[in-house]
Amino acid sequence: MGMKLTVVSILLLMAGAVITSDPNGRTNSRNGKLVADGNNPVKDSNGTTILLGYSKKGFKKNPISSFAYFVPLISTTLVDRQTSANNDQQIGIISYEKKVTSKSFHLACEFEISGHGFHKNTFEPAGMIAMYVGKLKKGETLTNMLDYIKFEGEGFGRIEVKGTMAGSAPTVTEVDLQFNARDHKSCVTVGLYDIKPKDGKYKYENRSNQVVARVNTLSFKKTNTIPHMGIKVASISNTEESEGVFSGLKGIIANLLLNPPEVTRLGNQTMLDFGHALLERKPAFTFPKAKNIKENKPVVAAH
Repeated sequence: MGMKLTVVSILLLMAGAVITSDPNGRTNSRNGKLVADGNNPVKDSNGTTILLGYSKKGFKKNPISSFAYFVPLISTTLVDRQTSANNDQQIGIISYEKKVTSKSFHLACEFEISGHGFHKNTFEPAGMIAMYVGKLKKGETLTNMLDYIKFEGEGFGRIEVKGTMAGSAPTVTEVDLQFNARDHKSCVTVGLYDIKPKDGKYKYENRSNQVVARVNTLSFKKTNTIPHMGIKVASISNTEESEGVFSGLKGIIANLLLNPPEVTRLGNQTMLDFGHALLERKPAFTFPKAKNIKENKPVVAAH
């Protein structure tokens, strides 16, 4: 047994592609280069680390699941994460444009999502219902409840970071994630549903009016009150395959009616911190640990 352990140790030391995690969650190869950290929710004390390149030539690949880690981080309830089998979706920043005045700044970074498959975050319904039901009048219907957020396929997006300047010190006040850059259809959808009470109780199995909204923009703003995530949608349809002209019209109307969902203070601040990391052209960004991730469901076939 001792001889076997010694041989294994020597082989590991000789291997040129050995990877180890640093305290910040980034992982480093033997050549000293940063590589994306997929995160082990059980063992790691941090969330995922994403690499930040700022040009097409300096494209840094990150699994879509690493970027989408912000979803369970902002969620006020438990979240199931599910990634399609053989998923090869990668995301990276491909441009950087900054404008600064004496009082404000505006940063725009374009990103590209390549590859096939999907990554889906489903929100635990009991927690979602409990959060909102206490705000309703007796017999009132819960409307536009958030069921899931799904990233599927390829596309181009844009991250806009806005803020103020106090001398040379910037303060990020808003971060917008736009998923429909270059006139491409957004690859992000959310599931929404309503629930009417039966016998005075709201149950997920009694949901109705289930629709799919294609998301163009998610927004996060600096606030001293309870933070909310702004959502702008491109269309509303009964299924992801049934989008048409009327779906777009429904989306326009929905943008006037959708209430921004509440998000955690940690998640909201993290998105502002992410914007600040982009502003300073940091080489990587590590998310804090999301404590409400449920055990991942088995991967399923892409569709």
